Amino acid sequence: MRRILIAAQLVLLLFTQGFAFDQSREIDAATAKIIDKVVTWRRHLHQYPELGNNEVKTAKYVEDHLRRLGFEVRTGIAKTGVVGILKGGQPGPVIGLRADMDGLPVTERNSLPFASKETAEFNGQRTGIMHACGHDTHVAMLMGAAEVLAGMKDKIKGTVVFIFQPAEEGPPAGEEGGAPLMVKEGVLNNPKIDAIFGIHVNSQTEVGTIKYKPGAIMASSDWFQIKIKGRQTHGAYPWAGIDPIAVGTQIYTGLQMIVSRQSELTKAPVVITVGRWNSGIRENIIPEEMVMAGTIRTLDSGMQKDVHEKIRRTATNIAESMGATAEVSIDTKTLVTFNDPALVKKMVASLEKAAGKDNVRETEWVTGAEDFSYFHQTIPGFYFQVGGMPKGKNVKDAAPHHTPDFYIDDSRLDVGVKAFANIVFDYVK
Repeated sequence: MRRILIAAQLVLLLFTQGFAFDQSREIDAATAKIIDKVVTWRRHLHQYPELGNNEVKTAKYVEDHLRRLGFEVRTGIAKTGVVGILKGGQPGPVIGLRADMDGLPVTERNSLPFASKETAEFNGQRTGIMHACGHDTHVAMLMGAAEVLAGMKDKIKGTVVFIFQPAEEGPPAGEEGGAPLMVKEGVLNNPKIDAIFGIHVNSQTEVGTIKYKPGAIMASSDWFQIKIKGRQTHGAYPWAGIDPIAVGTQIYTGLQMIVSRQSELTKAPVVITVGRWNSGIRENIIPEEMVMAGTIRTLDSGMQKDVHEKIRRTATNIAESMGATAEVSIDTKTLVTFNDPALVKKMVASLEKAAGKDNVRETEWVTGAEDFSYFHQTIPGFYFQVGGMPKGKNVKDAAPHHTPDFYIDDSRLDVGVKAFANIVFDYVK
């Protein structure tokens, strides 16, 4: 009897392993049939980028695709967001797949036949628009996954929610947008999503590869401003006033002391960067005020709060010691992007099916930021990187994100399509 039981278990094991192999093989075959379309979609989106909260044509492009596939489609979420819902043929969990849609105020500098020529008004200046962070590839890969999964609908256990998000790079000044607004408008609750997954292409990771990390993978991003008020006087008589620029230089040094002497850097990195400094109108006048502004990056939520307090204390006390005052404002743009360790452990096999086991590796955290972090505040999330650097290229020669020379090799977008599709099937297991 025991031998019969063992034999039955072995047959069942072989059957389930065979089914899993067939599932992956079916996804591979379906992806191969549409990959040329995925590249075409990506290049169209690259040629016609739009800024955050203004992705009107991009949203319509996505909407039309999802409707052709027969999805339930919702539009106008967080201004220009699009959501497609695919109900599988069998009951099961609800899985969210997300791609961001917006471009950046960057003028493209290359000779690609599909290079962007689009321009727009941004912060009072005319600028070029470019998909200088690869969001065009994210949209195309998720559109591809939608088509692959639509063809396997009857075999899907549960529901898949395809989230095409606007304004990941931040909404226009004075507007709400991005992931925080999508969450606020209930994108995770109707239907209620059990886990969410996202992809980011990387220009300095070789094509055909995937990188991931359990726990914190991308930093929180805060923008700060310090307004220093002194007392104006003639430049020849500095003792007759209070020089806010001199105060500012001391505060600048104090901010770097927070990083080098007050932060436990063995626990997690901290970056404080001043990127703007404005004061004065004439060479021989010590001005009344000066303003410095910049960004804070942390990879631990506790340290994020601690750094905020230290910046306020440092600026206020230094200004007071020199007879000036300092007003500090801090605006949180993103939280720490945190991959649920249990979810990562469970889903790495899906990435290996998409790229091959030898092409999937654990990576280090980075101080870049992502508003995907708002999606996983209440549900588990997993965010990973897909390579976009041409094979054989030296990483040092690959232009970084957010630059005019940013370039993505789109010959292996199939990796992202297959990763999304395999995740849908494997999550149930």
